[in-house]
Amino acid sequence: MMAGERWGLDRRGLILGSAGLGALGLGGCATGAMTGPLGGPTPTAGGVYAPHLEPVRASMNRVFDITVCLRPFRAAGPRLEAETIGDALVIHNYGHGGSGWSLSWGSGTLAVRMAMASSPRSVAVIGCGAIGLTSAILAQEAGARVTIYARDLLPDARSARATGSWTPDSRIALTKTAGPAFADRWEEMARISFKRYRRYLGLPGTPVEWSDRYNLFDGPPDSEPEADDPLGFAHYGDRIRDLNGHSEVLPPGSTPFPTPYVRRNSSMQFNVADYAHTLMADFLAMGGRIERREFHSPAEYAALPEKVVINCPGYGARALCKDESITPVRGQITWLIPQPEVNYGVYYNGVSVLSRRDGIVVQAVWGGDMFGYGDDHEVIDRAEAEKAVGIIAGLYSRMKA
Repeated sequence: MMAGERWGLDRRGLILGSAGLGALGLGGCATGAMTGPLGGPTPTAGGVYAPHLEPVRASMNRVFDITVCLRPFRAAGPRLEAETIGDALVIHNYGHGGSGWSLSWGSGTLAVRMAMASSPRSVAVIGCGAIGLTSAILAQEAGARVTIYARDLLPDARSARATGSWTPDSRIALTKTAGPAFADRWEEMARISFKRYRRYLGLPGTPVEWSDRYNLFDGPPDSEPEADDPLGFAHYGDRIRDLNGHSEVLPPGSTPFPTPYVRRNSSMQFNVADYAHTLMADFLAMGGRIERREFHSPAEYAALPEKVVINCPGYGARALCKDESITPVRGQITWLIPQPEVNYGVYYNGVSVLSRRDGIVVQAVWGGDMFGYGDDHEVIDRAEAEKAVGIIAGLYSRMKA
């Protein structure tokens, strides 16, 4: 899942990940003491107390990195299908848009089911990103010896540049192109992934955790113009509404934010650096093997000693597999120095902010799902970074004491 969009509520109701955030995801730990903005308890309309919130120190002087990633979007949804290449059975598992991390365990489960149908003793996995690593671990758990073949290991793969939010339907497909059958497959993948992520909650290093997100509006949320969506991106959040808590409207004055309209919800996040390290350690501990290799065509898979191959090249499939059904969706993250005391996320005026253990992620998401669509320029846009950080700096300059 890559760079995100806004999370929280839109006019249609609770956005369980899709609206975006294929970028976000951060947060820190559970919220702190349940006190109002000035230290006193401030109950919301439902009797829930609003927590004390430390401000984000947004400034270009605190930027220590800017990263860019291309998400592999396919209008029909991820490619999950088998193909025979020479004497090798190849299971394709790529094209997850901004939902790679979020759907990795579910997508990997479906791919491994196909791969293990003939009970192979050994399996090759192409790619060492979010989808590749999880597919490899699942194949190990199914009883196979697994070798990962990849040019880049996860710290250098595009997956490492994701924002880390639970966004299972972020740019996952187009509604009409994917068709009604895909919605059922998507729900299966989302539910499998969600359940698997529960295993990582509470572990040392906090690879996966929950955090609060605040959507801020200067005017009534219903008065905001609809984001342009001429393609009809699919949104399936209502199918898994039971997995996420509902959002709530916080009354004016119950938070230190300067906007008159505030919605709060909680969402799962992946602290990608630690979570990726955990996955790599698990894979190696179960006897996994990694070989650095660059492929130029799937035809080369037939020369591998393993005769069952799970193909997880991510955006690389566009060139490797000559798959032009993959459309790049550019996402840029501006990284602020970490603030351990900030343990929440914010969406305001087209900018998403999420506090992660390894930095505070600031991402422009104005324009909705079309922002970055079709853009394959994997280069830094400093003007975009300065504008996004400036919007957040202006927000916090008006924040109450």
